[in-house]
Amino acid sequence: MAASVLSRLRGLAGVGSAALWRQVSWSLHSVGCRKKSTKYLTRPDQPKLAYQKIKGKSPGVLFLPSFASTMKAQKAMALEDFCKSLGHSFVRFDYTGCGASEGRFVESTVGQWKKDVLAVLDELTEGPQVVVGSSIGGWLMLLAALARPDKIAALVGIATGADYLVSAFKQLPLETQKEIETKGEWYMPNSHKDAGFHKIPYSFIKDAENHCVLHSAIPIICPVRLIHGLKDDHIPWQVSLNVAEVVLAKDVDIILRKDSQHQMNEKDDIKLLVNTIDDLIDKLTTMA
Repeated sequence: MAASVLSRLRGLAGVGSAALWRQVSWSLHSVGCRKKSTKYLTRPDQPKLAYQKIKGKSPGVLFLPSFASTMKAQKAMALEDFCKSLGHSFVRFDYTGCGASEGRFVESTVGQWKKDVLAVLDELTEGPQVVVGSSIGGWLMLLAALARPDKIAALVGIATGADYLVSAFKQLPLETQKEIETKGEWYMPNSHKDAGFHKIPYSFIKDAENHCVLHSAIPIICPVRLIHGLKDDHIPWQVSLNVAEVVLAKDVDIILRKDSQHQMNEKDDIKLLVNTIDDLIDKLTTMA
């Protein structure tokens, strides 16, 4: 394996700044109290993208939500407070067709969301960025790093879903695949328990096939951190192993959480995420 596989299931107490963690921990209980006016990135012939941004020093942090999620996700809000406390810039946003952004979700594609990420990188960020991708956001962060290598200082994947929708579809029985193709939509179980199904257009799957990355070596050389829960019943933790195997970067850590599930929204999950990014920022700052 080209990556150093680390099982960093260490005791989190005492790691990093206690005062910093108290600030981030407080944010987990105060999301509903925030009142910030949403801003919009206007693009020619493209839907407007809703975003929130705080200015600060480099490296900045950019958060990419999971499938059908929004910039108000608990992890995004915690990272915003973390960056604010350290004085680093931070951007969170909604993909086309999600949250407060324009567009229709049923018309969205991986290709469209990739364009969204690149537009945000180009127009809303300055200097090197630590890109944090959750689930399908982890797939998009890899696509962004391939397209904008000079903008990416490091990658942090949370339950990285690289190629996952395509591989999950191809694992279905052939008759089921044909039925989905005929009907034009796939009812895929939602990763949130008891939350029903995602209705995914067949066109979404066909477009996603054009953006798969795990079939060959990925020429990404920046530091990569891949966090995954062993109890993830949506995206297998082996996907993160596959990503670590094919990226060309040498500085790659796989961080496995024994009892964590797909969302990784528990207090200790978010604490681990914050500490991982804190360590990366220290590393990048020292290298600079």
